[in-house]
Amino acid sequence: MQKDTCQITIINQDKIELARQNMPETETLNETVDTFSMLGDLSRLRILHALNATELCVCDLAAILESSSSAVSHQLRLLRAKGFVHFRKEGKIVYYSLADEHVRQLLNQMTEHLQEC
Repeated sequence: MQKDTCQITIINQDKIELARQNMPETETLNETVDTFSMLGDLSRLRILHALNATELCVCDLAAILESSSSAVSHQLRLLRAKGFVHFRKEGKIVYYSLADEHVRQLLNQMTEHLQEC
């Protein structure tokens, strides 16, 4: 069986420096962790995948998730605060959709990655 750790210690300063130069600032990394944590909730991920198909109102999303409108509204507020979704109002109905193509690509690429594993 092949081991997944080095058998000897060799430090490659050139590679270390390259990695350090390409590392985002700590603040950016913390924001990234916070943003990705939004995807760590099954309800929020299901909402995003539903919105990846089409724009939906809270009532539609509640029916899809078999949840209450208030629970879905709470998750949508969190997703909106992190820039994953936006809404538009049409009369008395509020429709939600993915915020932009980046969110759509993130969802699609993650799904594709998992299907290839």
